[in-house]
Amino acid sequence: MQYYSSKEFKDISFEEAIKKVTEALKEEGFGVLTEIDVRETFKKKLGVDFKPYRILGACNPQFAYKALRAEDKIGTMLPCNVIVQQKDVDTIEVAVVDPIASMQAVENEDLAGIAGEVRDKLKLVLEKV
Repeated sequence: MQYYSSKEFKDISFEEAIKKVTEALKEEGFGVLTEIDVRETFKKKLGVDFKPYRILGACNPQFAYKALRAEDKIGTMLPCNVIVQQKDVDTIEVAVVDPIASMQAVENEDLAGIAGEVRDKLKLVLEKV
């Protein structure tokens, strides 16, 4: 099972993609709790150059609440990660985690429905970018 869904864009800058993804997440009830600039971190910590790559930690409070009520350790798998990366000079890729794939190891049927709803919302985010 693939653990993510993704979409590539040719007509958008990296920063514009971040903005559009953030807006699309908001439209689907998600907020961005964390933002990790991998390129900047690698430069600062390792002294190496890396392509533009950002990890957005997105959370939909309603779904997080339902998931935590169903499984109190599920917080180890939250928030939902969304990545934006520069694939080449004119290609940006946006990828979202597939919550169903990431929750397979958790044997809790109540989570399956929640994970399916979250996956559907994250796929809508990809369509809206």
